[in-house]
Amino acid sequence: MRRPDQLREFLRSRRSRVSPRDVGLPARPGRRVAGLRREELAMAAGVSVDYYTRMEQGRVGNVSDQVMEAVAAVLRLTAEEFRHLRELLRDEPGTPERPGKAPIKPRAALRMMLDTLGPVPALLMTGVMDVVAVNRMTAVLLADFEAMPRCERNMIRWVFLDPRAPEVLPEREAILSEAAAWLRGALGRAGGDSRPQELVDELTARSPEFVRHWAEHQVTYCTYGDKRFHHPAVGGFTLHWETFAPTADPDLYLVVYTPPTGSASAERLAALAALR
Repeated sequence: MRRPDQLREFLRSRRSRVSPRDVGLPARPGRRVAGLRREELAMAAGVSVDYYTRMEQGRVGNVSDQVMEAVAAVLRLTAEEFRHLRELLRDEPGTPERPGKAPIKPRAALRMMLDTLGPVPALLMTGVMDVVAVNRMTAVLLADFEAMPRCERNMIRWVFLDPRAPEVLPEREAILSEAAAWLRGALGRAGGDSRPQELVDELTARSPEFVRHWAEHQVTYCTYGDKRFHHPAVGGFTLHWETFAPTADPDLYLVVYTPPTGSASAERLAALAALR
């Protein structure tokens, strides 16, 4: 999807969430349009209708911070949605497309770090969640991504398409919403990298659940949180996940899952490790 198309669809979806009354405008009887019309948003943001129309269509260069902030305030954008809007409007460069789409190979030191973190799940991923390497506990808890065909080694693809994912990640709706929202953010900052759009195309063709969540136009850049897991051998438990960016490898992220010290989750994760 071209960046102007992403921008237009995103702003339309955000306009549909806001009513005229939300911004102090009268709601006329017989109204058939859900949310704000372009002219209503322009009025509330203090810009001309023509300027806003061209902005939504991606035909305005160098949109000022003041205009972006005014539009964001009217649309009640979250901090993550505002970041996404800025990336779409500023056309900020993303990761260049890799020649021949050669897979990224982790440095030996990063591979050793993963293995050292053996008691807890840890993995290396790209910004679009292509899995580059996993340690033993990740393979036990989630999947052995390194044994898969390279085109299937993607966490977003896995949660939508792998039949085991709903069993491992029981809070399915939240997981799918987060995955689609992360992919939308990755698509917005893709630059010349075709990989995010390839994922969108594949998941649109193969997953009705993805189509439903993608239509919500949510976006996230969250790099930490708590996640509920389930394994048939030990039952359910919760792990905290945290993301780290190796300074020498800006295309990679290290994700580590840890349980609260002394918790039942820590005991169950240790029991799972002892089984293997």
